Amino acid sequence: MNTVDKGPPGTVSVDNPPVPRASVASIWRVPMTVWRARRALDRGELQTARTLVAPILGAFGTVTFVRKIAGEILYASGDPLSAAALFEQAAKRLRNDRAVVVGLVASYAALNRAADARRSARLLPEQIDVRLALAWAELVALGGDRDRGADLVASIALDPDLALSAERVAMREALEAIAVARTGDRDAVRAKLRAAESSAPKLRAGDRAFLGYLGGVALREVGLSDNARATFALAMDASPESIGAALARRERANLDSVAPS
Repeated sequence: MNTVDKGPPGTVSVDNPPVPRASVASIWRVPMTVWRARRALDRGELQTARTLVAPILGAFGTVTFVRKIAGEILYASGDPLSAAALFEQAAKRLRNDRAVVVGLVASYAALNRAADARRSARLLPEQIDVRLALAWAELVALGGDRDRGADLVASIALDPDLALSAERVAMREALEAIAVARTGDRDAVRAKLRAAESSAPKLRAGDRAFLGYLGGVALREVGLSDNARATFALAMDASPESIGAALARRERANLDSVAPS
């Protein structure tokens, strides 16, 4: 069962949001609310960020920068379906915006829609975070090209921008573990995951949860189902409201639904 493609009850429509008459005072409050929501997101305070952005998405949902921040918050807090719709709208005006394109590709990867992730990645095909998100989609999502995903992971290792971010380094190592899992080499998979985990102390809780999700996928792919379940559980505990936890929850449920052979 896919538990990350459904918005929470009462989610505001992102295609045709209501547009009530706004006062001048309320319009001037929007940038401050966006700033506060951004701070909450950066701190990992996902529920606070959602609470802040909900009313401005309802009142100003046609404004591009509102769609952008709302998409980032909804994706980070485990609602990639709503996030994808918002990013699609924002991308019409911000085609070269890194956060929008990365969010769009990642949302489709989370939704198991590799073809849409591939299409979206063409907006900024050389940007390293776009390539990481696309590699994830190719390696894990339905319809993904596993060989292409492995090639992307290998090429990203040579990108000088990789070392500028502990999150990028950890994600690439975890994705390489997934690629290596196709060979059946359990020791190599464990070694790659240990390399990814070496960056964990530098990561925020949400990033650790996402790293745990990827690690669980690698362990599952190499046939270590019990280890995968345990790793998914750690991801869920690391940041329960995050996209990483939502994905780990989905994958663990899928794993548990498979009858033992």
